[in-house]
Amino acid sequence: MSEVQEFENQPVAANKLEPARHFAAAYAGEHVAGTEFVIGALFVSLGVSTYDIFVGLLIGNLFAVLTWAWICAPIAVRTRLTLYSYLEKVAGPGIVKIYSVINGVLFVIIAGAMITVSASAVRIPFDIPPQVSWYPNSASFVLVAVCVGAVIGYVAINGFKKVAQFAAVCAPWMILMFFIGGVAALPILISSTTAVSGIHSFGDFITVGDTFIWQEKDNGLGVWHVAAFAWVCNLPMHGAMSDMTILRFARRSSYGYLSSLGMFIGHYMAWICAGIMGAAAALLLKTSITQLDAGEVAYQALGWAGIIAVVIAGWTTSNPTIYRAGLAFQSLNPKWCRVKVTAVVGVFTTIIACFPFVFSQMLDFLGIMGLAISPIGAILVAEHWLLPKFGMTQYWNQYRGGHINGPALGAWIGSLAFALFLNQIAGVHLFFLLLPTWIAATVTYMVAAAFAGAKVAYPEQQAAEKAAYDKRIREEEAFFSQDAAIVKAARAGTRRSSLVSLAKFVAISSLIACCGLAVWVYVAGTAALPEFKEWLMVPTVLYFISGTYWFTRKESLESEEAEALTTHAGQVRHRVQESRG
Repeated sequence: MSEVQEFENQPVAANKLEPARHFAAAYAGEHVAGTEFVIGALFVSLGVSTYDIFVGLLIGNLFAVLTWAWICAPIAVRTRLTLYSYLEKVAGPGIVKIYSVINGVLFVIIAGAMITVSASAVRIPFDIPPQVSWYPNSASFVLVAVCVGAVIGYVAINGFKKVAQFAAVCAPWMILMFFIGGVAALPILISSTTAVSGIHSFGDFITVGDTFIWQEKDNGLGVWHVAAFAWVCNLPMHGAMSDMTILRFARRSSYGYLSSLGMFIGHYMAWICAGIMGAAAALLLKTSITQLDAGEVAYQALGWAGIIAVVIAGWTTSNPTIYRAGLAFQSLNPKWCRVKVTAVVGVFTTIIACFPFVFSQMLDFLGIMGLAISPIGAILVAEHWLLPKFGMTQYWNQYRGGHINGPALGAWIGSLAFALFLNQIAGVHLFFLLLPTWIAATVTYMVAAAFAGAKVAYPEQQAAEKAAYDKRIREEEAFFSQDAAIVKAARAGTRRSSLVSLAKFVAISSLIACCGLAVWVYVAGTAALPEFKEWLMVPTVLYFISGTYWFTRKESLESEEAEALTTHAGQVRHRVQESRG
C-alpha cells in the first residue's frame, strides 16, 4: 500500500495546490448525492408548502455558501492546514483528540449512510427486499454493501486529487439525472389531477406541488425551518471548519464560492426534483413515500439509469467523507499512516452501512451533528480574527505550551449546555439552535481567554510565525507566476489530441441526448415512460465511456506536458546559475 502525500501535519506545498475545476467538481459531486433522494423525500413527508420549500432552500443555501466563502475558505487558504492541525495550534493536542474522535465518528456514520444509499439501488436488479429496519434482513444486501464500500474506500485512500477526479467525471451526468428525473416524473402527477392540464406557468407548478408533493400540514413548520435546515445540514463542513481539510488545497479563498454548485444544484434543484420523483413513485406504487428507499424512487423515474445514479451519488459523497474521517482519526497520532488509517475507517464505515438505521432520523441526525461541533468553528473564528482585533495574541495557548486550552474546552461544553437548555426548557427547535450556540461559544471563549493568558505578548514566536507565513506566500506567488505559463502550454498540448476532442464531443452530445429524451417523455406523457427508461441507458453508457476517457486523458496529457515544461524550466535556471557562477 503506497503512501500518498497529503500534508496532514504541515502546510500544503505550493506545487500541490489544485485548480478551481477540481473544487467545482468536488462540491457538485459531493452534494448531488444519494442523500438528496432521501432528504427530498423527507421534505415531502414533512408537511411544508411548496412556497416554504422554494424560498426556504434559497435562503438557507445562500447562508451556507457565504459561510464557506467568508469564514471557512479564508482561514483554510491563510493557514494551508487541516482542521486538526489548526485546532491543535489553537486549542492544544488534548482537545484535538476529543474533537477528532467525535468528528471522525460522525463522518463515518454519514459515509456509511451513503454506502447504504448506493446499496439500496443495487438491491433492485437482484430482487433484494427494501431495508426499512435499523438492521439488515438480507445477507445479499450485506454482501452488496461490502462490495460498494470496498470500491469507495479504495478511491478515498488515494487522496483528494483522486476523489476530485472521480467526482469530475460523475458530476455533470449526476446533476442532469436529478433534473431529468423530475421532468420525467411530472406527467405522472399532472395526469392525476384535474386542476391543471400541464405546466404552462409557475402557478401551474405550484398547484401540482401543493396537491401532490409538498402538502402543507398544521405542524408548526414553515419557511424558516426549511432555511435553517438547509444551512445547518452542512454545518460540520463550513461552520465547524471541517472543509479546511479540502480547501487548504485551494489556490484562492474565492474557491469557497464554488460551494454554490453543490448548494444550489444539489441542495436546491436536486432536493426539489427528488421530491417530485418521490411523490410520483408513491403514486405509481400506491404506497407512502416513507416506505420507499432512494433506489426505488430513482428506478421508478429513470429505470436502470436511476440505479446507476443512486450508486454513483452514494459514491461521490462517501468518498470525500471517508477521506475527512481518515484525516480525523489520523490526527490522533501524526505518526500513523493516513492511507492505513483511511483503510481501517473504510472497513468500519462499510460495517455501519450494513445497518440502515440513519435514514429514519436523517434530518435530526444532521442537525445534531452540526450543532455538536459548531462551537469549535466559533472558537477558531474568534482565535483567527477576533483575538488580534481586541489586542490579544493569536496562538497564545501554543506559545505557552498548553496541552489543553481551558477556555476553548469551557466554551465548547458551556455553549452546548446552553443549547440543551434552549431546546429542552425554552422549546427552541433544533434547527434554530445554531446562532445562539455560536454566539455563546464566541463570547465565552473571548472572555475566558482574556483572563487565561491571551493578553500576554510573545514577540519572538509571533515574529517566527509571520516569517514562516511570508516565506510561504512568496513561494506560492513564484509558483503561480511560473505555473500559469506551464498550464497554458500544457493545455495547448492537450488540445492537439484529436481523440480527446472526439471523446469530449461524444460526452457532451450524450448529455444533450439525455435532455432531449426528458423533453420527449414530458411531451409524450406517462405512456412513454417505459420506453424513456430503456433509451436513457444508451446516452448514459456513451457518456461514461467517452467522459471517463476525456477527463482522465486530458488531465494525464496536461500533467505530462506540465512536468516536461517544469523540468525544462529547472534546467534553464540551473544553466543560468552556473553561467553566473
